[in-house]
Amino acid sequence: MPAKGALGLSAIEHRTVLSTLSVGYAQIGHPMISRKTVFAAAILNMVCISGAFAECQVADAKLEEAISQRPELRGVANRQAVRDLRNLRDAAITLWSYGRHEDCERLLGNIRELLAGPAMSTLGDNDEEAAEQQIAAREPKAKPGAKQGHRDDKGAKPLINIDELAPGLRADQIVGAEVRSSDDKIVGEVRNVVFGTKDRRDYAIVASGGFFTPGKDSIVVPIRSLKVSQERDSFYLSLPNAEVKTVPRMPDQDYKWLADGEWRARNDALFAKP
Repeated sequence: MPAKGALGLSAIEHRTVLSTLSVGYAQIGHPMISRKTVFAAAILNMVCISGAFAECQVADAKLEEAISQRPELRGVANRQAVRDLRNLRDAAITLWSYGRHEDCERLLGNIRELLAGPAMSTLGDNDEEAAEQQIAAREPKAKPGAKQGHRDDKGAKPLINIDELAPGLRADQIVGAEVRSSDDKIVGEVRNVVFGTKDRRDYAIVASGGFFTPGKDSIVVPIRSLKVSQERDSFYLSLPNAEVKTVPRMPDQDYKWLADGEWRARNDALFAKP
């Protein structure tokens, strides 16, 4: 954040006020312009500029506070609505990180309106055809199983085991990354990661169905079973595409399967190939 001066102004704001004063004092000779008028104009300009440079404050939406204080938001019926609100909040953070503070603030305004308005389940359009058209925008362009890999190209660099990476991977390098089978066919993309389990088995949630979203069309992949390209832009399973299709899907979207040791053991064994 830019440093503030004695008046609480950033360097840019300070220069703007000085510029206003300079231009104004140059015109004081005009019979209709007084020093008080110029100073008042500078102060008004300062206020406007300060507002324009104010950063979007995501915490001001008080989303988590609303969720904790309103029982209906913690109910099963509104579980998806809460996920949607959190996704909007995360999008606002992304806009803020790119310096798009006005867009961020507009998105926070939408969150506030949704929280203050009627139940979210009663909102929206019931036109199924229109809904299908909108949802189609989420469908991946590269279909699962598509042959678009380059592992067989001459000079292709060998893959690296996750445990052998130096430096290690950040979470933002995993989420959203493309995942391919051992025979170099697209499986999906990583939509979430699970770290810090008691038995130290971390997972990548790979969307493998028509829509790249966590849920019924996702598979649970032990992160240690993955290999990664040297460019770190694609991850590879130990299974060929034909076997990937037989892997059981993630049992639930609430991650209750993490407490099911038997299910996890069976699932993890499927990816245990060298």
